[in-house]
Amino acid sequence: MKALIYTGPEAMAYRDAPDPTPRDGEVLIRVESVGICGSDMHAFLGHDERRPAPLILGHEAAGVIETGPRAGTRVTVNPLVTCGTCPACLAGRDNLCPDRQIISMPPREGAFAQHLAMPEGNLVVLPDHVTTDQAALAEPIACGWHAVRLGLASLDTGHTPRALVIGGGAIGLGAALSLTAQGITDVTVVEPNVVRRRYLSLNCGQHALEPAALEGQLFDIVIDGVGYEATRAQASASARPGGIILHIGLGQATGGLDIRRMTLQEITFIGTYTYTAEDFRQTAQAMFDGRLGALDWVETRGLSEGQGAFSDIRKGVTDAPKIILRPDS
Repeated sequence: MKALIYTGPEAMAYRDAPDPTPRDGEVLIRVESVGICGSDMHAFLGHDERRPAPLILGHEAAGVIETGPRAGTRVTVNPLVTCGTCPACLAGRDNLCPDRQIISMPPREGAFAQHLAMPEGNLVVLPDHVTTDQAALAEPIACGWHAVRLGLASLDTGHTPRALVIGGGAIGLGAALSLTAQGITDVTVVEPNVVRRRYLSLNCGQHALEPAALEGQLFDIVIDGVGYEATRAQASASARPGGIILHIGLGQATGGLDIRRMTLQEITFIGTYTYTAEDFRQTAQAMFDGRLGALDWVETRGLSEGQGAFSDIRKGVTDAPKIILRPDS
């Protein structure tokens, strides 16, 4: 098969790779759509020691089952593979399984390829009206869905809550859409890139502001979809007394939190990692039901054009929150 392979910092090669061999309980999937994630970008830049070159990246995938009794069925892929038997899995917190694996990280190759092997239990069947480009968004949106679910379970407020999402990429936009789908109507997205901010306002129905416009505003829920020192500082300053910060982004490991203010104002900080299998299924169903909007905020390119797509994201010249790569036939 052909695959887009990460070969070193800021280098990708489109070349032949071995076809994946499904294990027991797995099926072979013909990948039709696969999104570029922020974690793929971190690896591309050489910033993720968990993803050493050479490696097939990509974990936001949808396609068609090619083997087994369900061959020909269109599916979206939950890329997080867990054991199913540990205390975390049995408690419904399978995203915290100590033996979890995610495609695009050894020992599992990713989905920037023509084929992918996955456990059948990780697949959600698509209805006819949902395209694979749309279905590939289930994974990034599920990250926000999971965070919102945790935040609402902990929120204690006597008024209609206001929410702020920091970052207008796919994770941030997915979180904003998840907030609305789960009942929060007052949602603001802060995005420094003027091109992206305009796109969010005109094409995604979001109330998108530049960071300077937030001065003096406080929010009950703050979601950091970026995870850098500056965004954590913004989150610390923007949470109201008694509010909640939900931290999704993995951009930078340390710095930014105003621990003194968070302590004095009893601001809750919750780190949120990916999603549970149930979160993923709920997200997919919300997509199928139309509760997450038109899901048309993507740009599509061929998998062989992947190097250029990564470079354009790096330079900040793409306006759409997500680039979807389509494996070349």
